[in-house]
Amino acid sequence: MRLSWKVFAAPVVFLAGFAAPAPVSATSCTTQAELLPQDRDALSAAGGRLAVAVAEQDFVALKAALLPALAQDWEGMRGVVESSASLMKGGQIQLRSLYLLDATSLAAPADTQFFCTSASGALTVTLTMRALPPGRYAVVLADAAGSPYAGQMGFILVWNGPADGWKLGGLTVRPGALDGQDGVWWWTHARELARADQPWAAWYAYDTARMLLLPVDILSTPNLEKLGSEQTAIKNSPQNAFPLAIPDGPRTWKIDAVHLDPALLHADLGVAYESLGITDPAAQRTEAIAVLSAFLKAQPGLRENFHGLWAYAVKDGKRTPVLELPMAQIP
Repeated sequence: MRLSWKVFAAPVVFLAGFAAPAPVSATSCTTQAELLPQDRDALSAAGGRLAVAVAEQDFVALKAALLPALAQDWEGMRGVVESSASLMKGGQIQLRSLYLLDATSLAAPADTQFFCTSASGALTVTLTMRALPPGRYAVVLADAAGSPYAGQMGFILVWNGPADGWKLGGLTVRPGALDGQDGVWWWTHARELARADQPWAAWYAYDTARMLLLPVDILSTPNLEKLGSEQTAIKNSPQNAFPLAIPDGPRTWKIDAVHLDPALLHADLGVAYESLGITDPAAQRTEAIAVLSAFLKAQPGLRENFHGLWAYAVKDGKRTPVLELPMAQIP
């Protein structure tokens, strides 16, 4: 068995081998309210220990909890947990949700979907994992309540037998708030921007809301499905705009992609553009600022709704971060 994660941008860890959506094979899920007392106590204890260990930077406890098959990935995990310290600072650990997943009926690793329905049947949460080996798993969501960045954590636990118990198979850590605003605020703001006919700003505000509302990307809720429906209904959005040509005097810049980039714990956007291949650092900076300036002139609504822009130069298929600037510093 091998489960692992991949770092996209500190302080966030994502699970490689778990993603959504994908073709799926359904098994079973038990929600927190329906768990047997012994299962609820065991998962609460395991998830609580892990959340406290992340918050306190207790690497001894985290390493001891790691699934043995992931021992070779420890240093990568340690680095991301280190970089997430500011998300936990000043918060109190609280468990949000527990889900017990039974995939023992699988004959081999398979793309697997779990439907986690509340006792009343009124709410169904869906968890989607790719190439999941047969076994028992759990997902634990936790928060650092009261921290300035509203740090949130998601853990994948793997049952490793009675002698070993629940082990850590994957972890995500991400903010629940950016620039002082949580996911609900960003969702409301996205709706306002859509009504104000600012499709690009609305699109990335929806992206921001989605990222802040849950610590894991493998989980879908009716609310998130509604958010996605609202987002895709935006006309003239950037959804199918790339590659995008931006005229800038005698030049035309080619923008390959724009994405939410919270690496500095701000609501920044990353702009990936085709570079002229300049290697001098000063010239690279000049080129990047020219691209960002031209982009904001083409999409002025982004300037007043996001903190800043990252510039990513793309040359021969390689993407290189050049700089990040607050909006006020981009001409």
